[in-house]
Amino acid sequence: MRKNPSRRSLLLASLLAPAGLPAAPAVLRAAPAALRVGNQKGGLRSLLEASGAGAGLDFPIAWSEFPAAAPLLEALSADALDVGNMGDLAFLTVFASGAPLRAYAATRADPRSQAIVVRADSGFRTLADLRGRRVAGNRGGWGQFLVRAALKREGLEPGAVEHVFLGPAEAALAFRSGAVDAWAIWEPYVSLEVERFGARVLLDGIGLTPTISFLAAHENALRARRPQLAALMARQGQGWAWAEGHLPDYAASNARLTRLPEEAVRRAFGVQRTRAIPLDDAVVAELQDAADRAVEFGLLRRPLDVAGALDTGFPLRLPA
Repeated sequence: MRKNPSRRSLLLASLLAPAGLPAAPAVLRAAPAALRVGNQKGGLRSLLEASGAGAGLDFPIAWSEFPAAAPLLEALSADALDVGNMGDLAFLTVFASGAPLRAYAATRADPRSQAIVVRADSGFRTLADLRGRRVAGNRGGWGQFLVRAALKREGLEPGAVEHVFLGPAEAALAFRSGAVDAWAIWEPYVSLEVERFGARVLLDGIGLTPTISFLAAHENALRARRPQLAALMARQGQGWAWAEGHLPDYAASNARLTRLPEEAVRRAFGVQRTRAIPLDDAVVAELQDAADRAVEFGLLRRPLDVAGALDTGFPLRLPA
């Protein structure tokens, strides 16, 4: 015998149904959960929006903005994000501390996008000229690594220069005021100093640094959100492929967002020539060499097995 519906169920059905339409079905299809993505200003979000590569995804993205890699990695490690984009050394440093993260996709910029700059009116022509001088750069990242790698290549002792550990904003002020004699930095800061403040590149990262960036995800996301992570990786590759042929357009869009001079941003993108790369055996070996040198340079406290920091189960499929 069929039971009569209760007053409570009838009331609920009337609230769910628009006037003149039948009540909603008992089981509603849930909307897909947003992928929580950490972004550094002018980074991945800018690329996807300018290129249009972020359109048409079958899941929403919840963007969180960060001023630098360090706070992004802190949020990612705490599972407040699913995925984020950062430089290789920043990621490896946090992974080495035990963070539950894995890098699963990579891009490479030209090594010239990292450089040690000096003021154009200085008499510094070689790294040896900086002996006893103050060189600004970030601690534990590309800046510190570039200085130590360059000193080693030139046969200079690690203490030949005084490394002043400053983030980009503070280092820019110190460099322009003369409080430091040189600055180890990356694009677009290199181009900004060259184009707007008369700096000169003393040496760049060719032969010294991998210049690789990662998409890294929390282990929980790698277990539960692999299709969405793969889609984000594919769209990033599409975005950089578009940017390669549309550098002026991308520079204009990025300059509006970051409020940096467009000519500096255009120069920076022309130097970088960023492209997606597979996490293949050659890249793993290159990163392992960089990690070993990072231990030697004091950036990492102990040896690191780079392969254990990577999830290589996301094949790279570049646009035709």
